[in-house]
Amino acid sequence: MDTRTSPIRLRLERLRAAMAAHQSDAVLLPSSDPHLSEYLPGHWQCRAWFSGFTGSMATLVVLAERAALFADSRYWVQAEAQLAGTGIELVKIATGAAATHIEWIATALRPGQTLAVDGAVLGLSAAKQLREAMDAAGIALRSDADPLADAWPERPALPAVPVYEHRAPHAPLPRGEKLAQLRAAMATRGASHHLVSTLDDLAWLFNLRGADVDYNPVFLAHALVSAEAAVLFIGEGKVDAVLAAALAGDGVQLRPYAQAPAALATLSGDARLLVDPRRVTLGLREAVPASVRLIEAVNPSTLAKSRKSAPEAAFIREAMARDGAAMCAFYAWFENALGREPITELTIDERLSAERARQPDYVSLSFPVIAGFNANGAMPHYRATPEAHAVISSAAGVAADGLLLIDSGAQYLGGTTDITRVWPIGEPTDAMKRDYTLVLKGTIALSQTRFPRGTASPMLDAIARAPLWAASLDYGHGTGHGVGYFLNVHEGPQSISKAVPTPEMAMEPGMVTSIEPGLYRPGRWGVRIENLVLNVPAPGDEFGDFLAFETLTLCPIDTRCLDRSLLRADEIDWLNRYHDTVRERLAPLVAGEARAWLLARTRPA
Repeated sequence: MDTRTSPIRLRLERLRAAMAAHQSDAVLLPSSDPHLSEYLPGHWQCRAWFSGFTGSMATLVVLAERAALFADSRYWVQAEAQLAGTGIELVKIATGAAATHIEWIATALRPGQTLAVDGAVLGLSAAKQLREAMDAAGIALRSDADPLADAWPERPALPAVPVYEHRAPHAPLPRGEKLAQLRAAMATRGASHHLVSTLDDLAWLFNLRGADVDYNPVFLAHALVSAEAAVLFIGEGKVDAVLAAALAGDGVQLRPYAQAPAALATLSGDARLLVDPRRVTLGLREAVPASVRLIEAVNPSTLAKSRKSAPEAAFIREAMARDGAAMCAFYAWFENALGREPITELTIDERLSAERARQPDYVSLSFPVIAGFNANGAMPHYRATPEAHAVISSAAGVAADGLLLIDSGAQYLGGTTDITRVWPIGEPTDAMKRDYTLVLKGTIALSQTRFPRGTASPMLDAIARAPLWAASLDYGHGTGHGVGYFLNVHEGPQSISKAVPTPEMAMEPGMVTSIEPGLYRPGRWGVRIENLVLNVPAPGDEFGDFLAFETLTLCPIDTRCLDRSLLRADEIDWLNRYHDTVRERLAPLVAGEARAWLLARTRPA
């Protein structure tokens, strides 16, 4: 292919022409939408469209003569491959280094030049940081128009999928009670109004679900809540008459999606508006009259929904069991078919997804299946495609040797799952066993940890890394993320990572979090062992309340990759007790080959 006429180069030419017409010297394209979502509807896949990089997180900056994509270590291998021939340079950043692109822009542009960004998709906190840096560098910042309006004629329309109600018993707390709790939290903050734009908060608060974003059961909307009313700004036709009547019965009014800024503009001068600066965009903030007092604090719903109630926890355990049963059925097929029929990474995606779809209360996957064999497993966010995937077992029935990493999850009416396992294909080498065992030691170490209630979640990160650090090894991603309740697979406020702790990251009872240390050998293999855990009370005394982790995920951890010389007796005991629980919980849900596989893979280590 002539790279001078590659699709990405042609798109960048069109974007640069639009920049010149708008008298902008650079344009900033974050991976974002008006709701600051992690996974984006097609309409806001701007960074992916103009760069060709399809990873979920990155930032693109385009100048007249150069362009750069900023991505962390999870995406370096993928980005290098997808940017080849585009003329876009990859700037490798540390995980969580949110300001690198700002520093780059301040150096790349001259004083007096102009940077354009769509304020409608730029977070308020990010906007403050960007504006301060541009002001200091003498660079003008334009955020009043979408710089892509004339450069992307093929841009998809907004999704029009209907919204539906998340009903009892899976939604134990009625939306009227959630709204009452929210208003009490607003009163505590001294707020007369509260703007909610993040989609998981909206879905949880109103007990509604949708399908506007792949893998996340959410819908595009904004909400403005006061002591007397709640207004939901949502696409026309997305709520049917029956649901609209039910919402009206709880005091929820419906207005068109595009009217949210105008409604903010009509707030009276004595209004006190609560906004979360990390969850509201600059565009919405600028619609608020200057006379309105702004109260900046974390969304009360973010904290409330992170603490799953006892009934919700019970449904989550049930969803984990159904998910584990699906995995038993899949892995039983896989091991029987290996070496007997063609199997690729794509086959794994198809067969595992089909097994999950057979389970009661299944809705969808919670993210694209990551099935990475050998070198592909060294890319944490790899996804096989028809054009590029690995063959594990050929048509002649010959299986390759190596490690297969499978990271997958699903959405059920009663919970969201996310699990990673690694399986040996053929005989694992001593080096593979060592890597696998060190990662497992990290999973076990954090899983067994007790900690005071209110501990900042980033403080727990080093516990999972310690076994790897002792061998001078590490991984570039976080150790754990919060997980929603039939909502987004990545939710806060807790994050077990190297992030700088903030008060809302305090660990509280009922939070569901992943534990997923890893180790990646580029070009060779990757290892990640992930379970979801629930914060539960632990015995305490005069030192206050303590919490422990209840492991929720139910699926065997393969013992054929273990280097037993690296495991202590207590670690082997933890693994055996975990397998006892997996066998006890899943055995009633599986039969035949799936049951036989379960019993074989949960034998004592």
